[in-house]
Amino acid sequence: MIEEKVILVNEKDEPIGLMPKMEAHEKALLHRAFSVFVLNDKGEIMLQQRANHKYHSPLLWTNTCCSHQREGETNVQAGRRRLQEEMGFDVELKELFNFIYKAPFDNGLTEHELDHVMIGYYNDEPVINPEEVESWKWMPIEDIKKDIESNPDIYTVWFKIIFDEFYHFLEEHTL
Repeated sequence: MIEEKVILVNEKDEPIGLMPKMEAHEKALLHRAFSVFVLNDKGEIMLQQRANHKYHSPLLWTNTCCSHQREGETNVQAGRRRLQEEMGFDVELKELFNFIYKAPFDNGLTEHELDHVMIGYYNDEPVINPEEVESWKWMPIEDIKKDIESNPDIYTVWFKIIFDEFYHFLEEHTL
């Protein structure tokens, strides 16, 4: 299997090269990424629990899906591809905003990403890929906020950062 490459970018999201994913995480270099939040008609977010054998953050809860764009792929195309690969369904996605964050893992790797946050809507059950996802659940947004405060160790490092940005975005745009 060919190692997946990430798109290295500057702070303006302009591509400056490609690099194997693991190397970019070892060197903590800024690269393009995306995070998808799928909500249902009740305003609940579909969370996924990462598969047990993942090389970082196994069994931790996170947003519906997230990954890295491939060369030549738009943000929405990448989000829809990964949603299908991980959760087994496809929906229209809308990009909400992007921001830069840096999050070290306990295994020496670091996520340093310019993250494009997208939203989609779906009301059915996913057909999860067990290579990627251990479990899933719907959870109300306010309950997630409270649970992150009470049980931060059961969530991925990046989800806590991204959820905070997503929550503030919703506050600003729905009130």
